[in-house]
Amino acid sequence: MTCNVVVLISGSGSNLQALIDSQQPDNPMRIVAVISNRADAYGLERAKTAGIATRVLSHRDYSDREAFDGALVEAIDACQPDLVVLAGFMRILTPGFVRHYQGRLLNIHPSLLPRHKGLDTHRRALEAGDREHGCSVHFVTEELDGGPVAIQASILIGAGDDLDSLANRVHEQEHRIYPLAVRWFAEGRLRLAEQGAMLDGHLLPASGYCFTN
Repeated sequence: MTCNVVVLISGSGSNLQALIDSQQPDNPMRIVAVISNRADAYGLERAKTAGIATRVLSHRDYSDREAFDGALVEAIDACQPDLVVLAGFMRILTPGFVRHYQGRLLNIHPSLLPRHKGLDTHRRALEAGDREHGCSVHFVTEELDGGPVAIQASILIGAGDDLDSLANRVHEQEHRIYPLAVRWFAEGRLRLAEQGAMLDGHLLPASGYCFTN
């Protein structure tokens, strides 16, 4: 059974590309639309190249966050998705939006949550002297970057790592684990329960399913 996915983007769409590339015959996930709040987002071109429907909904055209999110809900629901995926969507979502898609909304964050919530995570990891860094796929809740984690990938920070090298290494892991998490959801293996993220009927630990590199 096909799992229809809507992807929200704001930028280049490298994680979107990883999701597009994962659409193989044995994968029930299908991206039915890509929506961006920025008309110049390169991810829109990636979607068009793959034959995926696109739409631009600029937040600047709305009076406030609630009005924009209301219009965004209408645009998403018109596609009848089973899952909504945030792939570099640079908007803080309203509680009403998050509640509307509870259990059907995934995000990827470039840190080992709950460490380094928010922005500029690679710099913060370096400045904190962290030995490990990485990325996390999590269900979205009303708490910013605070929803239950489904899967993480960690890397060791080397003595020669700088901001660019660390970001590139984390991006590689993002492109690995995001398609996997979305596939798990599409296959019915991953879901959000009252007590947290569950995989194959088992409650995942707070750090989710972990890959160490």
